Amino acid sequence: MLNPAQCVLYSGGAAGAEEFFGGLAESCGIEEVNYSFEGHQINRLRGVRVLTSQELMLKDVSMTYVSRLMNREYTRAPLFRKVLQSICWQVSSGEQVFVVGAIQQDGTVKGGTGWGAEFAKLCNKPLCVFDQPRGAWFVWKQDTWVSEEKPLVTSPRFAATGTRFLEDNSRLAVQELFERSFGPGLH
Repeated sequence: MLNPAQCVLYSGGAAGAEEFFGGLAESCGIEEVNYSFEGHQINRLRGVRVLTSQELMLKDVSMTYVSRLMNREYTRAPLFRKVLQSICWQVSSGEQVFVVGAIQQDGTVKGGTGWGAEFAKLCNKPLCVFDQPRGAWFVWKQDTWVSEEKPLVTSPRFAATGTRFLEDNSRLAVQELFERSFGPGLH
């Protein structure tokens, strides 16, 4: 088991999965870094790290590339681009990545959350997704999703992102992930 006092959660502080991961991290005594940018609404205010325009540009992504990679069209709005850039900061900072969402037929994860999963794949980061509709964890191994009954946080520097529409099965799964990784009764 990891010592929570030596761990850092990198996230974005948004409503839903990120907010829930952050609340559990705080209750365990895990440090949080929540990447944000000016004008971005977030729910977690602990450990906020406001990225400058220059820092955001360091993680700039081609919207054409992202749309092609994800097999769908994304808005070209500047706010959405900044969200994707901040997700790149989260994933880059963590040594292991956790996502709550829905794995689609093409192997991508639904919505903007999917970019976090795809960027983790591109960076060769250990990636674990809780598929909310199926109620199960999956890990990305050798270009395919493999069922993982009881994943663990094994890296002291881990990232988490996910859907804004968190369901009860996801809350339970993430809580159990923290209990397995950091010890029961810490939250």
